[in-house]
Amino acid sequence: MVPLSSTDLVAQAHGLLGRTLHGHGVTVRLTEVEAYAGPDDPASHAATRTPRSEIMYGAPGRLYVYRSYGLHHCANVVTGPSGHAAAVLLRAGEVVDGLDLARQRRGVVDDDARLARGPGNLASALGLTLADNGADLDGDDAPRLGPPGGPGRPVVTGPRVGVASAADVPWRFWLEGETTVSAYRRNPRAPGGPGALRP
Repeated sequence: MVPLSSTDLVAQAHGLLGRTLHGHGVTVRLTEVEAYAGPDDPASHAATRTPRSEIMYGAPGRLYVYRSYGLHHCANVVTGPSGHAAAVLLRAGEVVDGLDLARQRRGVVDDDARLARGPGNLASALGLTLADNGADLDGDDAPRLGPPGGPGRPVVTGPRVGVASAADVPWRFWLEGETTVSAYRRNPRAPGGPGALRP
């Protein structure tokens, strides 16, 4: 089980909520994130050091992008420190700029709250691909993070979505009352099975 004393990682995850992420012509305000503690976390890609997870062992403030199940891209903010490989998965956000482009990329026009709901949809709306892996989020070019700021709403905590290992670690964080937040789905391979624990 992941030790729940990683207060720095939790604080960094909380600190991303309410911040903007500028992609390729689209900006989202982050409303849901999920933390992973690198080598100390069996649910993290960095639990085993591989070429794919190598970017996570580098400097914090970089973007880690991977393809999930060969279908869509997911984006993470590497939080460090260097060598430790902690990262925060960006799960959902509200499109606040570039709405027409986000609709075009996603093919969704009936409900704008769905445009960046879920990590694959968020990356798609922002136009993020493997070409953005390793991008400096503090730089001048997209993708980049906007300045820190308060989340604006209470932060809710719950178990992580879809992981089979350490599924009950409450490191999924979202802004209360946000319609853009994704649904909780427990991995059927996780101990206890579907529905054993819900936020």
